[in-house]
Formats: sequence, C-alpha cells, structure tokens
Amino acid sequence: MRDDVKGRQSIQAQDRVGYELSLIYRLKVMFAAFWSSRVRTKVLLIGPALIGVILLTAYATVLLNQWNAPFYDAIARRDLPGFFHQLKIFALIAGLLLLLNVIQAWFNQMTALYMREGLTRDLVDQWLQRKRALRLSASGLIGINPDQRLHEDARNLAESTTSLMIGLVQSTILLVSFIGVLWELSSGFVFHFGTHSFSIPGYMVWAAVFYAASASVLSQLVGRKLVRLNADRFSKEAELRFALMHANENMPAITVARGEENERLRINGDISGVLAVLRRLAMANVNLTWVSAGYGWLVVVIPIIVAAPAYFSGGLTFGQLMMSVGAFNQVNTALRWYVSNFGPIAEWRATLMRVTDFRQALTSMGDDHNLKEGIDYEKEASDTLTLDRVQIAAKIGEEIDQCGGFRVHETSVTIKAGEKVMINGDHSVNRRLLFLALSEIWPFGSGKIGLPSSGEMLFVPQSAYIPGGTLREVLAFPEPAGTYNNTDVEAALGTAGLQHLIARLDTQARWDKLLDSDEQKAIGFARLLLVRPRWIVFDEVLEGMEPAWLVTMIKVLESMPESTMIYIGRSEAYVEALQPRILHLEPLLGRPEPVVVAKVPNSPAPAI
Repeated sequence: MRDDVKGRQSIQAQDRVGYELSLIYRLKVMFAAFWSSRVRTKVLLIGPALIGVILLTAYATVLLNQWNAPFYDAIARRDLPGFFHQLKIFALIAGLLLLLNVIQAWFNQMTALYMREGLTRDLVDQWLQRKRALRLSASGLIGINPDQRLHEDARNLAESTTSLMIGLVQSTILLVSFIGVLWELSSGFVFHFGTHSFSIPGYMVWAAVFYAASASVLSQLVGRKLVRLNADRFSKEAELRFALMHANENMPAITVARGEENERLRINGDISGVLAVLRRLAMANVNLTWVSAGYGWLVVVIPIIVAAPAYFSGGLTFGQLMMSVGAFNQVNTALRWYVSNFGPIAEWRATLMRVTDFRQALTSMGDDHNLKEGIDYEKEASDTLTLDRVQIAAKIGEEIDQCGGFRVHETSVTIKAGEKVMINGDHSVNRRLLFLALSEIWPFGSGKIGLPSSGEMLFVPQSAYIPGGTLREVLAFPEPAGTYNNTDVEAALGTAGLQHLIARLDTQARWDKLLDSDEQKAIGFARLLLVRPRWIVFDEVLEGMEPAWLVTMIKVLESMPESTMIYIGRSEAYVEALQPRILHLEPLLGRPEPVVVAKVPNSPAPAI
C-alpha cells in the first residue's frame, strides 16, 4: 500500500513538473523539431501562398462590407434598378470569395498534413533511437502508452496548431483591415444631450474593443481549468485504450483462466476514470458556454444599439448603419478570436504539454545513463568477454544489496571465443537482468563487463520479436528482406523444423498470431543460421519447449560449433548436449534467507 501511495505521489509530482514548464519553452521545443524536419521546405512554401490568399480574402470582405451601404440605401429608396445592379456586384464579390475559400481550404489541409508528417516522423525517429524506447518504458509515467503520444497526440497537435495558427493570422488581418473602416465610419458620430453636442473619435472601435475584452476576461476566469482537465482527459483516455488493447491481445490467456470478470472490473475502473474527467470537463465547458453563447447572442443587437444614436440623429443613412454593423461584427469577431477558441486553445495546450514532455524525455536521454555508480563497460578483443566483480541491481535508485540485487559468484570470468557457457542461479534471482546488462541496456550495478564488438554479438531473448510483414522480412529482421539469398533462407527454415513454411515465405500475415510460441522461437534459431554470429547470448529460450522442438533446436546449436554461446538459464538439454562451463548467480546480502525444502527420498537432485 505504501509503495502504491508513493508511486501515485511520484506520478503527481512528475505531472506538476511537466505542467509548470513554460509555454514559450514548449513552443521552442516544437519549433526546433519542425525546423529540423524534412517537411520544413514544403510548409515554408505553402505559408506565403496561404497568407496571400488570406489577404485577398480580407480585401474581398472589405469590398463586400462597402457594398452594404449602396445595397441597403437602394432598398430604403425602393430603387429597383439600383437593387438589381447591386445584386450583380454581390455575385462577383461572392464568387471571388468562394474561389478564395476553396483555395484556402486546400492550403489549410495541406499545411495540416505536412505538419503532422513532420511531427510524427520526428517523434518516431527520436523514440526509436538506440535503447531509448526501452529505457523510456522504465522511466515512470512518461513512458506509459507511447503509442497514444505518437499517434493521437501528434495528430491532434498538428491539426490544432495549423487551425489555430491560420485562424489567428486571418483574424489579425481582418482586424487590421476593418478597424480603419470602423474608425472612419464612427468619426462622424455626434451625440446630443440637451444643448450640448460632442463626438468620440473611433467611438465604435472602442465599443468593439470593450465588448471583446470583457468577453475575453470572463472566458479566462470561467475556463481556466480547461487546460488541466484536457491533459487529464488525454492521459485517462490513453490508459483506457491500452487496457482494451492489452485485454484483446491476451484474450486466450484470460479466457482459459476464467478471468473475464476480473478483467471487466479492471476495464470498468479505467472507464470510470475517463468518465469522471469527462464530467468535470463537461461542467467546465457548460460554464464557458454561458459566456461564449451569451456574448454571441448579444452581438446580434449590440452594434445596432451602439450606432443607433448617430442613425436616429440623422448622421447615418440606413445603408451606412448596416455597413457600420458589418464592420463592427468583423472587428468584434477578430478581437474575440481568443474567446471563441478558448476551448480549442485549452486542448491544444494540453496536447502540446504531452507531446513536448514526451519529446523532451527522449532527447534528454543520451545513449548512456548518467550514473554516479554503474557497470563499467569496456571493449575487449573480438575473441574475449570478461566479467569482473559484476553485481546487478534489481531496481533503479536503490542500494544493490537492498533491492533484490545479485552477483556473479565467480569473481573474475574470462570467456574465450568458441566456448559454450551456461550462467544459472537461484530462482529468486532475476536472471533476465544479466541478459539486459550484457546487451548494455541495464547498466545498473557495479563491476566491469568487457565485450567484443557489438557487430559480432547476437542476443536471443526468451520471447522472439515477430515484426509485421512477410515471413522473409521476419527472418531477416533487423536487416532488409533481401539480405539473404533464397537458398540459404529455405535451408535455415528446414534445419529449424519449419519446412512447412517455405512455400509461404512471401506471404504477408500476422505471423505473431499464426505461429505458436515454439514456432516463433524456431524462427529465432533459423535467423541464427542465417547470421552465423561469433557470439550468441541466450535468455532462457529453451525452457518450456515441447520435447520435439527442443531436440531440433539443440541440433541447430550443435551445427554452429564455431559460435561462442552464453546461455542464461537452467536448460538441462543445453547442458547434456553442449557440455558447457557453468557459472553461477547468487543473491547479495540483505535478501531474506531462502526457504529450505526437505528433500524427498529418491527424488532427482536439483539442477545446478
């Protein structure tokens, strides 16, 4: 329970740190990513063209607003020829605006597409830098559900950034275009009170500024919680999506264990978490609607009320009144851009926070951890691997002897090329961490490990990775599909007991679903026959295999006498077939003493 509370406090602390990073800093991070992306040139070419279209649209909108005066004056005069003439002018202006709107919509879509391409490719490139993805997964909250940040968050950020940026530019241009028109129209407003008369320069401009500013202030006060609530929503949605995906991927195991009810309760808990945030978000949006909708309805009459004194005093014609109303609405719309987009801006900032935190976590993660104490890696000659007083920490940030750490019992070990070695140990020891330490992924511990060139080593994990694509691509991974010739590929499949798959080499399928666990492991052994590495490190890959498959895999290993093999595990078949030198792992001090089980008479001795 204490660990759970500490974990939640740690997550909340990480959330606060991420939230408190300045908006300017986050924008710098994203601008740096964009500037280094491959789509920079495309966006920089579209940008000026888009601004040109927006300027032309603003000019046509000004013409349309000026058209209001003669059109409504013709109506007031009951001038039928003038009325039809103004309709012809309207058709020309409206046609031009329609064309410009279509062109701008295309530019908008292309800009959003290129922004998404640049952002998504940049995040994927950063995520799949050597060792980063695995290390990130062990970095706490920031490493949870990276697929959500790489897909949904990147898409939302690219699309919302494009939409908001274009909206801001368009509103600014409209504001500059119409504020002069409105100032000129209101310059002749004269107010009469009794025997006194006075005028206020730019009267309607100041009225529009006050109206929009009051709406902005109220929206800021009412909607200030939206940014944080949207960030919480995205996080909870990602957790629910992962829970559903995880359950679907493991449904056979859940069904066999009769665990549907337990899994239902877990998923319903995640659904409840999402719904709780959505309820708070809905209430915040409802409160914001009081302001946005209220000011939206008032704008129908406010410009007429503001201009009414000048109209009723005879200072404006009916057409000029309607022209003033149109100009007021354009200025108010431009000034209230922030108000109208407060909700989208809140979502954009929440998404920006998630994406920049993710990217910053990746880019600040160098190729090696900055450890005050850790395993010291050295490059040895290609025919030697050494282990010198190696101790492995089972957890990050705790004393080795207090966190379930272990060590290699043989203090100083030298493994020569061509040797066959097994490293086993007590079941309480997490042997997989030694496998990760040898691959330089888990540097937490102490001592020295001397390794041959990484290009000469191949690591075989307990669960083979089966990428999507054709079987030929699966066998060649991580190299391109055409790396190995067809004869060698077919021979490797045959030796590994997969003759029945030779005819399907170029079939694209979900091989991780079509092949059972033993067949997937056999794919890894077929890959060994193709690569023929000088050094191979296994992680308990033979444990739990069916006897027939186990015999076949041993024959594969026996066919590679030139390769050095280091098997981390307790496979008796490996010991009997290859007669390896055996090394031992043992828990460090500070661990509870193992329970001694009485030996049953005539029972076989435990494996070393």
